[in-house]
Amino acid sequence: MIHKIVPLQIGGYDASFTNSSLWMVVTACVVTAFTVLAMGRKAMVPGRFQAAAEMFYEFIYNMVRDNAGHEAIRFFPFVFTLFMFIFCTNVIGLFPYAFTATSHIIVTFALAITVFLGVTLTGIYLHGFKFFRLFVPSGVPVVLLPLVVAIEVISYISRPISHSVRLFANMLAGHITLEVFAGFVLTFGAMGTVGYVGAVLPMAMIVALTGLELLVAALQAYVFAILTCMYLHDAMHPGH
Repeated sequence: MIHKIVPLQIGGYDASFTNSSLWMVVTACVVTAFTVLAMGRKAMVPGRFQAAAEMFYEFIYNMVRDNAGHEAIRFFPFVFTLFMFIFCTNVIGLFPYAFTATSHIIVTFALAITVFLGVTLTGIYLHGFKFFRLFVPSGVPVVLLPLVVAIEVISYISRPISHSVRLFANMLAGHITLEVFAGFVLTFGAMGTVGYVGAVLPMAMIVALTGLELLVAALQAYVFAILTCMYLHDAMHPGH
């Protein structure tokens, strides 16, 4: 549930600072503190934090280079920020009393539409009208060209929707499942001694699902970042 912490109205629109906003600020601070402190010493023999930061750096750098091309390395800071923000938001949301901002469609859609607009504007800036060759696959018969172009345009426009819904739906579904099993534990626990025995199974499921959610948190950050790299590849190399 989203709760207002600092109510605020701007031009008739609700721009209140909410618990969702608070936890996104916390995530940004955690990511910034981790990267700055981990690389502050720049030791020849890295410690744990520096090794972890270098691992994230190398992993995402290779992702951008392999999936978007060497020319797209200029966008590495953007992809790195996206991955780290989404990953940390997902992981922080697993802690009790924390908030998972990525379980709300408005947050994931804001990230996805930023990627979509950035990629589109980049493609037009680099290639001009030649960017629209992206919607005309090579080797398509002239008779089928109008239909294929229409399908490609619809597919391209729907990218922000699929990009955002995938992340939002996975995070929301996981937390709903955890809540359902937690409800079973409380229900059985209210039955007394016999209920405690029955609560063991749903409690074990909660532990297993928490481990699975940790994996999903990393996987969804990876999927969001690698799709961004693929979209960047289209912008850098339209028609290929």
